[in-house]
Amino acid sequence: MAYHDTEWGVPCHDERSLFEFLLLEGAQAGLSWITILQKRQNYRRAFDDFDVEKIARYDEQDVARLLADAGIVRNRLKIAASISNAQATLKLYERGGTLDQLLWQFVDGQPRINRWRTMAEVPAITPEAEALSKELKRCGFRFIGPTVMYAHMQATGMVNDHLASCHRHAALGG
Repeated sequence: MAYHDTEWGVPCHDERSLFEFLLLEGAQAGLSWITILQKRQNYRRAFDDFDVEKIARYDEQDVARLLADAGIVRNRLKIAASISNAQATLKLYERGGTLDQLLWQFVDGQPRINRWRTMAEVPAITPEAEALSKELKRCGFRFIGPTVMYAHMQATGMVNDHLASCHRHAALGG
């Protein structure tokens, strides 16, 4: 509840936080968000507080350490994707870009305010999420399919998908 009331759907432009959500959303693929949320502090510890430069330099010894860490999801492909996503982020920085610019361009820099009345109305994928996923793949990111990217867009406030009846909807510009 605290996550819902203070963080989910709040527009985020902080590079480290955006990367954190990319890593966590990728780890969540195929699992429930509450599982990842409960492991969030473990992820912060295990992944050097989501320091992109450190993660990009992880080697096989780090992968072995992460695979042995019961506090996170021990999936080799997801761990490898986290490392390659850090490397892709650094390449983005080297080209003069930022995650903030890259991600938020798919909503023209402004949160999309939806007015869903029921959970059944909330989509799992949108054309923007599909386009964002495609662009991230082009940039070398992994575990960033359209469903994962729409969840990322929701979490980071690129879209306001709080139900119209939720107290957070209006608080976030709805």
